[in-house]
Amino acid sequence: MQLHRSHSWDLTPSAAIALQKELRGEIIVDRPLDLEKVRLIAGVDVSVKNNVSQAAVVVATFPELEPVETALARQPTPFPYVPGLLTFREGPVLEKAFAELSCTPDVFLFDGIGYAHPRRMGIVSHMGLLLQRPAVGCAKTRLCGSHDPVPDEKGAWTPLVDRGEEIGAVVRTRAGVAPVIVSAGHLADLSSSIELVLRCCPKYRLPEPIRMAHKAAGAFTP
Repeated sequence: MQLHRSHSWDLTPSAAIALQKELRGEIIVDRPLDLEKVRLIAGVDVSVKNNVSQAAVVVATFPELEPVETALARQPTPFPYVPGLLTFREGPVLEKAFAELSCTPDVFLFDGIGYAHPRRMGIVSHMGLLLQRPAVGCAKTRLCGSHDPVPDEKGAWTPLVDRGEEIGAVVRTRAGVAPVIVSAGHLADLSSSIELVLRCCPKYRLPEPIRMAHKAAGAFTP
């Protein structure tokens, strides 16, 4: 599977911010996902060890969540860790991993941030735009915004708000454990993104496709 578009990854942090601002106008985060038509879902994650990055894209059936394909790619990590610019650290190796896929997932579920980003252009939105496929973010921590307390029962959520705008949701995927940050990335809306994440969390805090991708991404010695 190839990206529908690409750009140079060899950018300074200031140029990377400028690119995010340029691409922001192309992101679509008000289009509901028709989950009844989703047959394949891809979990996406990147692991970094000793400045070497390995990306994993694990495709699973939906709603059964049975793995059917795993694509891996590895390369030296090209960009420093800068909050808000994760795309430029992980994007190049993800691009290689996506190229290894033989199937085309209906939706991509990332361990990361989409619209819930200071410039509304997190890695999930950025990669969703390059893929031109629906993309949803499920992150362990928030990058910006504030929220009210989340009720303890599974499925409860509260809006994540930044500068008066609802940018995502803080979702309880399992009672008694910390919530996750859900945001639409591209070609999705927040409501169906929340539903997708909850349907992918039958037992654990993180969605099963992301758990599978996390395990695959971390299984290497640099």
